[in-house]
Amino acid sequence: MRFAFENYRLDPERRELTRGAEVIAIGPQVFDLLLYLLRNRDRVASKDDLLDAVWGGRIVSESTLTSHINAVRKAVGDNGTEQRLIRTVSRKGLRFVGEVREEMAAHQPGMSAEPHDAAVPSGPLALPDKPSIAALPFHNLSGDAEQEYFADGVVEDITAALSRMRWLFVVARNSSFTYKGRVVDVKQVGRELGVRYVLEGSVRKAANRVRITGQLIDATTGTHIWADRFDGTLDDIFDLQDQITVSVVGAVSPQLERAEIERAKRKPTENLDGYDLYLRGMANFHLGTRDAIEEALPLFHEAIEHDPDFASAYGMGAWCYFWRKINGWMTDRPAEMAEGARLARRAVDLGKDDAVALTRGGHALGHFGGDLDSCIGLLDRALILNPNLAAAWYLGGFQRISRGEQDEAIGHISRAMRLSPLDPEMVRMQAGTGLAHLLAGRFDQASSWGEKAAGTLPSFLLAACVVAASHALAGRVTAAGHAMDHLRKLDPDLRVAMLKDWLPLRRPEDRITLADGLRKAGLPE
Repeated sequence: MRFAFENYRLDPERRELTRGAEVIAIGPQVFDLLLYLLRNRDRVASKDDLLDAVWGGRIVSESTLTSHINAVRKAVGDNGTEQRLIRTVSRKGLRFVGEVREEMAAHQPGMSAEPHDAAVPSGPLALPDKPSIAALPFHNLSGDAEQEYFADGVVEDITAALSRMRWLFVVARNSSFTYKGRVVDVKQVGRELGVRYVLEGSVRKAANRVRITGQLIDATTGTHIWADRFDGTLDDIFDLQDQITVSVVGAVSPQLERAEIERAKRKPTENLDGYDLYLRGMANFHLGTRDAIEEALPLFHEAIEHDPDFASAYGMGAWCYFWRKINGWMTDRPAEMAEGARLARRAVDLGKDDAVALTRGGHALGHFGGDLDSCIGLLDRALILNPNLAAAWYLGGFQRISRGEQDEAIGHISRAMRLSPLDPEMVRMQAGTGLAHLLAGRFDQASSWGEKAAGTLPSFLLAACVVAASHALAGRVTAAGHAMDHLRKLDPDLRVAMLKDWLPLRRPEDRITLADGLRKAGLPE
């Protein structure tokens, strides 16, 4: 049976969408999504219905589902504003509302005319348009059958934690556990589950100690991306599971991002999609220099042009403007502040369930005139959505610095460091720790942390300020003078009178501490 609407024909048997005589090229999951909506046009299809039918119940991110819906609409000449054929029913789902005619398709002799279920793959599953991973059952090497429950529990917790990352496509536990007890080829697993990355590992117990090893593999090539081991004691089995989950997920997340960035760099420019552009923007963003940020910002804008609902791209665009502000790089401050605020608000509006968008947008809003307590609430929500997101912890720490809660801020940033000890944003965490110690009156610790950050990224103006102010307040006049010389080269126009607008600090005593330190170090009024 063929489905006809307007001048389109969808043929399930041939897996073909046509407009007149023209064949429209669409991806397999976009085809399956359109087919499901047509077959079930008499009712509203919920999000769960679509996930079950098109992705076999696997966990996919909100942005992945949205991008597929946008692709379906684009393929049939519809859009999210007009909704001529595919209508969004608020908080319910989608429904195909166009007039549809069912036609008998012409089949070759001997072929069954019965439509097949397009959601059941007949070969290797296509890779999603986002990073994809399956966590396989860990091997129990202890010889103790009772440890099976522990090994399985660790993997289940890791799968659940990875699933909180909305930028990541994670295969559900029930599918990945079909490989339990089998010797597998990760390339075959990747093809069968439709994922690019596979996480596998083992558990070994000796007396009261347990060792977990894990490795992340690119299933398309068999290349090992990351491997590590984690040791603990079985005094509290659930606490140990939690510790291992946090350690593994914290280590795997940045490795996945790095691998995806390198993959995006290798793609021909003409083949880049919105997510590839976002990844290329992230590669420049992590460098942190003025030139790199100037290259990152247009890439995030291009990603938004490809996908106007890409919440994280708005958030990262906003954060580029924040980074320009905090380093004194803005050339048209009112216009850039307004654009940063616009992008940040768009990020949090679109990304109510996107931890990355809430983190970047919520933090940037705090620097572009947003209410501090409300912004902290956005980052707290991000941590509810993804408790293992290091950026949400450390930027939540910065927001608490602004609110005058220095010890709580240090605790947040320390948690981020523990979650992601090799994070490309470690320099920002170090500077934040130094700033919190400075405002708490611990000048030796402040200068130590500030110098770590400044040594890694010399162009980081905040780190230079922390070093200069902490040395001056500790009475180290010569060191403060050298630090101020460097600071004045970074931003010759910075003045004590500008500090209130440069760095939002709610408590007057915190503003006084920073101003006094920089004044003593030689910053002009």
